[in-house]
Amino acid sequence: MPDPFASAPVRSLSPTRAFGAVDWAMFVSMAGIWGSSFLFIAIGLESISPGLVTLLRVGLGALTLAVLPGPPMAVDPADRIKVVALSVLWVAIPFTLFPIAEQHINSAVTGLLNGAMPIFTALFGVLFFSTRTSGAQLAGVGVGFIGVIAISAPSAGEGGTQAWGVALVVVATMCYGIAINLAAPLQAKYGSRPLMGRMLALATLWTLPYGLWGLPSSEFAIRPALAVAVLGIVGTGLAFLIMGSLVGRVGATRASFITYLIPVVALVLGVVFQGDQVEALAVIGVVLVIGGALMASRSETPGTTPPATPTSTTVDAAGTEETS
Repeated sequence: MPDPFASAPVRSLSPTRAFGAVDWAMFVSMAGIWGSSFLFIAIGLESISPGLVTLLRVGLGALTLAVLPGPPMAVDPADRIKVVALSVLWVAIPFTLFPIAEQHINSAVTGLLNGAMPIFTALFGVLFFSTRTSGAQLAGVGVGFIGVIAISAPSAGEGGTQAWGVALVVVATMCYGIAINLAAPLQAKYGSRPLMGRMLALATLWTLPYGLWGLPSSEFAIRPALAVAVLGIVGTGLAFLIMGSLVGRVGATRASFITYLIPVVALVLGVVFQGDQVEALAVIGVVLVIGGALMASRSETPGTTPPATPTSTTVDAAGTEETS
């Protein structure tokens, strides 16, 4: 069976292709991993400073990808600034802002605001990356966002909802929207593991000063340390490996729809581990979120199989083109 992370068909960057089994597996796994990240961040903050949480998360993620087999990545000089921008916009800025924001706003509000990522992804794609978005996908954006609001509304009033924390999450989410558009063509050119490994290695450097600054105010405790370890190895290293491949397979806008399932995961975790009460509105929101994801993943011409092309080009993990 071919490794979905080793190569990504360039032609799959079209946003019109319906999700296949591998696409759905990546989609659901990413929603689960990143949906639980807010919980792990909150646990880590029990004894670790926000900056050190970010540094350990990014550093462990970079180390995870570094130990995986594969050739080193040789970056085209024309793409160097794009890779650096990706490390700043997809990792360094948002990963620094989220732990700070979670000191001011609760996870429900954070999940709601983070659910706007597909909106920013589609908006920036149209404005700056010449991306076309179909009517069905736009409808999925609308339905899914309504679902996010419905899920988050029952808990939105709990805890502090200070404007500062909200602003930080909005900025982080906007960075995600730009970064995913940047990642799609780069992943298709270089492969998921080399690109994500280079990106996380660079981001480790950018987050190092703030992380070291927070070291004196941090204390070691088993529970927070384990939470940050899981956040780094699984929620960052492996997650970016999967996400990079998903972006290459289905396009930036539809890959960003995983954020509509993140509040669903947060809701389940709250019920199981914190005894939260589930409101009827939240259940309706879950239905809308899943419905929006299904709409967004459909082909523009349901039931029609695109004609086969005589040749196709793939890019392996080293960036080598193969034609079949």
